[in-house]
Amino acid sequence: MRYKTLLFDLDGTLTDPGEGITRCVQHALAQQGIEVTDRAELACFIGPPLKQSFMDFHGLSAIEADRAVADYRERFGALGMFENKVYDGIPELLAGLHRSGRRLFVATSKPWFYARQIVSHFKLDGFFGQVYGSELDGARVEKHALIAHILRDARIEPAAALMIGDRRFDLIGARHNGVANAAVGYGYGSAEELAAESPDHYFATLAELDQALRACHI
Repeated sequence: MRYKTLLFDLDGTLTDPGEGITRCVQHALAQQGIEVTDRAELACFIGPPLKQSFMDFHGLSAIEADRAVADYRERFGALGMFENKVYDGIPELLAGLHRSGRRLFVATSKPWFYARQIVSHFKLDGFFGQVYGSELDGARVEKHALIAHILRDARIEPAAALMIGDRRFDLIGARHNGVANAAVGYGYGSAEELAAESPDHYFATLAELDQALRACHI
């Protein structure tokens, strides 16, 4: 067993949140007078920090983006967080890892207030020592800051940990903290995006990740 502690991203790694996130972004943009009929165009919002995404992808000012985040959260808290599904095979993978004695944590840029409810709703909470996320005020929304916090709070030795995620932010954040990273290709990061960060490990499918972890190859 190479890595005794595993940090899992949530969106695009443990669950597929596409419907809920894009519907909430669509709602928030509509409040700003921006109509997006094809929700597939909003998949770019899955993974990056939300406020910055409103600014980057739709040109909102900081003040407008704050309002959009508030509108997003209004729908997300009531509906969107549960318009979500766990990837097939994830519960079985986590159960096996938990039995093996590895320490498992969720490391998501999503506010922990929502992330913990989602993980609990899908009955995954028993597998994790803690579900870590950002604060509602935006603190620790950057992955490098979040991972640094997790390492301190859970007393994790960086060399013994592996961050598993589907976007470049996961890989960059891990590397910034001296933590190894593994990219998964079944989420929302493109092959080009992930390859550009030269991940320590790459698994195109959940089956490949499962096989490597269960065999203790990583």
